[in-house]
Amino acid sequence: MARHTTFKFCLDPTTEQQVALARHAGAARFAFNQCLRTVKTSLAARRHNPDVSVPWTGFDLINAFNAWKKSEDAGRVFAVGHDGVTELVVTGLAWRTEVRQQVFEEAAVDCGRALATWSASRSGERKGRRVGFPKFKKKTGSVPSFRLRNNHPRTGKPPIRIGEASPRSVTLPGVGRIAVRGDTRRLRRMIAKQRAKILFATISHRAGRWWVTLNVEAVELHPGHRHARRDTAGHGGWVGVDRGLNTFLVAADDHGHQLARVDDAPRALATQLGKQRRLARALSRKKKGSNNQRQSAARLSRHHHHIANMRRHFLHKVSNELVQTHDRIVIEDLNVAGMLRNRRLARAISDAAWAEFARMLGYKSRWRGGTVVEADRWYPSSQICSVCEDRNTDLTLADRVFTCSNGHQIDRDTNAAVNLARWATLRATPQNPGPPSRRPG
Repeated sequence: MARHTTFKFCLDPTTEQQVALARHAGAARFAFNQCLRTVKTSLAARRHNPDVSVPWTGFDLINAFNAWKKSEDAGRVFAVGHDGVTELVVTGLAWRTEVRQQVFEEAAVDCGRALATWSASRSGERKGRRVGFPKFKKKTGSVPSFRLRNNHPRTGKPPIRIGEASPRSVTLPGVGRIAVRGDTRRLRRMIAKQRAKILFATISHRAGRWWVTLNVEAVELHPGHRHARRDTAGHGGWVGVDRGLNTFLVAADDHGHQLARVDDAPRALATQLGKQRRLARALSRKKKGSNNQRQSAARLSRHHHHIANMRRHFLHKVSNELVQTHDRIVIEDLNVAGMLRNRRLARAISDAAWAEFARMLGYKSRWRGGTVVEADRWYPSSQICSVCEDRNTDLTLADRVFTCSNGHQIDRDTNAAVNLARWATLRATPQNPGPPSRRPG
């Protein structure tokens, strides 16, 4: 069974390549808006004529866009012939040959996905907050991006290649070879050993730079690299993981042994909040539409990107250590959306990124053949004594030491982690939290 992962590199394009990338991103935005316009026009016509068909799926939208781009509505000119007669010449979308056809197709697929998500949310098939009807993408309000598929012919080279002309380069169809800033050695070795192949390439412009995200289908990890050997007696048992704000993570087994503790979370947003406020105030003082405003907005965007990188690096580091040493993990099913309604804790909860950490644990554990389960949301892991099972309902967030009526005292987070491990030992069924790792297409 294959696994899917991504490799993200920062591009270093030339001036001509930057123009080509921006042209492809603009074409993707144009195709998405045109597909959505076609759907809205068909829905409006259907109110008067029920027989009017509405393109809804990605395949239908691709066909509708291909028919439109060659029609008179897409482009026409008046030409004067040799005999002096003026004729109407249908040109269609005149610039359609300047970008790859895949850009239009993938944008139509994205529009079809957005419509399907709205339908599922409206009918109740999709859980979570209600999703609104798709909106048109603005040039200044959306992230410029486009997607390219990769083919693997039996003879010849695939259109998307990595490290062909130089180790730090990527070749994209329609753009050519682009230099990258990161090291591509790991991906190049996986492809050379036929342990991975590139499926898609998503190019986006964030924080003033162009990025390429390569979606890769890779073989399963070797059994020797799945879980590191541990000498603890409880190897193979359930490990409870309690997440918090003061202490980011505490892991313990059902015997009451604390296995891991992470107190030094970076608090990326909290530590950089002062600079963020200064940059935001500077942006608010700039004249709208001026070069100074664009430069100030770019500085603020780079700062947000830096904060996200700090947080993501920490989450990857902690999640890797857990899944490499424990094959059965249980975590709390936290209602993060509900917790964010607390104005005093909302910023700290968002900065901790509990949901993203749970997602990382889920897919990384699947890669290594492990299991991650979520305990019942209403299970009071913090209120039950892990020694005598006495319940303390008077516990507050300020209490960092759990004390039961029988006099047992234990660290609050460790106590919760032990209770989670025992809950999994008695009740859990193998399942992974959250949606599976996604890939475009």
